[in-house]
Amino acid sequence: MAAVTGGGRTPLIAGNWKMNLDHLQAVAFVQKLHWTLKDAAHEDGSVEVAVFPPFTDIRTVQTLLDADKIPFALGAQDLSTKDAGAYTGEVSGAFLAKLSARYVIIGHSERREYHHEGDEIVAEKVQAALRHGLVPVICVGETAADLEEFGAAAVPVGQLEKALDGVPADADIVVAYEPVWAIGSGQAATPQQAQDVCAKLREVIGQKLGADAAERTRVLYGGSVKSGNIASFMREPDVDGALVGGASLLVDEFAAIIRYQKHVGV
Repeated sequence: MAAVTGGGRTPLIAGNWKMNLDHLQAVAFVQKLHWTLKDAAHEDGSVEVAVFPPFTDIRTVQTLLDADKIPFALGAQDLSTKDAGAYTGEVSGAFLAKLSARYVIIGHSERREYHHEGDEIVAEKVQAALRHGLVPVICVGETAADLEEFGAAAVPVGQLEKALDGVPADADIVVAYEPVWAIGSGQAATPQQAQDVCAKLREVIGQKLGADAAERTRVLYGGSVKSGNIASFMREPDVDGALVGGASLLVDEFAAIIRYQKHVGV
């Protein structure tokens, strides 16, 4: 059973709840997930588990994680480019840091599509996260039209190059490759497709931030991840974990994804 991925990187299994679960449901979910995982690899640190609740749940989940000493990292689904001020409806990275959030998702395909967030906004949000000691989970990926016109890697590579502008070489970041055509479709990329793109994304990290950053930075796959396919992705040398959407809302399914090492012996 491999405790780490290629380059000694601790696998990260991240559950993006999107706009699901109120704060009471969040408590029940986290408690049940923790109970289900009591014998799982995350307890000894060989797999890192992170949950990304809606903003209204974060304080409640933080209190539960602290009180019950539950070893899950806490993340937010977005943040503002601004730190404070007259920005109604926005959430500052400073606020998230005070809630002990470690991660924040930036550039998710749903933000790019529904909120028209382009590469410039994504880059600003990366800088906002880093200003407040948050680890940005930088999402990149191509649509079906992009795939047909440009091929699998061109669009995500371009997105990542722009997102990393001005990022210090020693910054702690995570990159998530999420082919838009696979999200919620039930049709995941093949492990080889994921590996090919993740390897190219690691090359971009090396070009922008240096070889050390490329070696230590985790690159995740996201898009119709489930317990039946996670192990095949995790066998690939440049796939260091998963950004899980719908399956992260099902306790038994998400627990099985987290336990990929134990049950399959990757």
